[in-house]
Amino acid sequence: MKILYYDPFAGISGDMNMAALVDLGVEPALLQEAFSGLGLGSEFSVEFSKAESGCICGTRCEVHCEEGHTHQGLADIEQILAGADLAEPIRRTALAIFHRVAKAEAKVHGRELYEVHFHEIGAADSIADIVGAAVCFHALGVEQVWSAPLELGGGVVRCAHGLLPVPAPATVEILRGIPTRLGAVEKEATTPTGAAIIAELADRFTTRPAMTLIASGHGIGHRDNGPDAVPNLLRVYLAEITTEPARVKLLCCNVDDMTGEALGNFMELAIAKGAQDCSFTAIQMKKNRPAVEIALLCEEFAEDRFRELLFRHTSTLGIKSFSICKTALARHERTQQTPLGPVRFKEAWHNGRKLREKPEFEECRRLAKQYDLSLDEVLEIVRAAARGETQRALDGNTKDGEA
Repeated sequence: MKILYYDPFAGISGDMNMAALVDLGVEPALLQEAFSGLGLGSEFSVEFSKAESGCICGTRCEVHCEEGHTHQGLADIEQILAGADLAEPIRRTALAIFHRVAKAEAKVHGRELYEVHFHEIGAADSIADIVGAAVCFHALGVEQVWSAPLELGGGVVRCAHGLLPVPAPATVEILRGIPTRLGAVEKEATTPTGAAIIAELADRFTTRPAMTLIASGHGIGHRDNGPDAVPNLLRVYLAEITTEPARVKLLCCNVDDMTGEALGNFMELAIAKGAQDCSFTAIQMKKNRPAVEIALLCEEFAEDRFRELLFRHTSTLGIKSFSICKTALARHERTQQTPLGPVRFKEAWHNGRKLREKPEFEECRRLAKQYDLSLDEVLEIVRAAARGETQRALDGNTKDGEA
């Protein structure tokens, strides 16, 4: 399995990320093509050049844009991305990164999601950083993204709200539940943009991955950390790993006094917070009471967070914890054009070979309602399009004039 591994020993920012991935091998022309449709002004441009930090050579990214760029809200960002000529997976990834920042800013400043103004992240250079991260990620074609813990830095940082302690409150919120370190440098090492990129892309956080290196890249930052500090750069690797069991935690508890609505609410909350799985099993407890066993699967580093979630949102008085191994297939998404519109497919891969795929159920259900077709008819059309048999399936299943 091919992975992208981040080693953010000196933190991560949006421009360092883009520079590191170009240094790794992404063609700058792909980025320029994506940026050309964003409408970021006549003075906007992105330049990549060779640079070094701490005697390590790499690539530096310079984003040039007009002064006085208006602050953007989430609705503005969504409109920019909707109008851009981007592949759908790139658009989705970029939008997901923006949503992470918006949710963090909304919570920090006590506002509703669409009331938030991004300030620095609404500027043209930060829009380019996030769209660039999405373009590079999909261009590399990796099956997973792994990362070491992020260095956050120390001291204070000046932003639109004045002086703030490092890490900035939005960065802290974005990285909730993600391994981090503090104090390698007395400056902001990880920005909100960099934090959101890692939080969205990374599938796993580990400090000791067993992997075969293919290539490495270095994104050089714009500030000098000084002769006695770590180099100001982001290091990334392309690597091959063999599929091996991952160590995860299984948290279990039994409850006999929660309603079905409350249990359903907890499951939605757990999945939204990043649980790998959550399931309910009917059991019989003492005094012949029917009850439910809650089983929650999470990464080892997140055990404390999900234990707290169980205590807060269920009626349990005790939680059992088991360390187990989990082997999972690599998963990818692709968008298939069909006569009914674009449909996402989920793919399962093993050792570089696709084993199977299936269309996204919710999208098929939406199309069935939109075109007044049965779900089976929609699935047949969509699967035929994936096999290159579009017209035959369409003629046999759609109603006259409806597609």
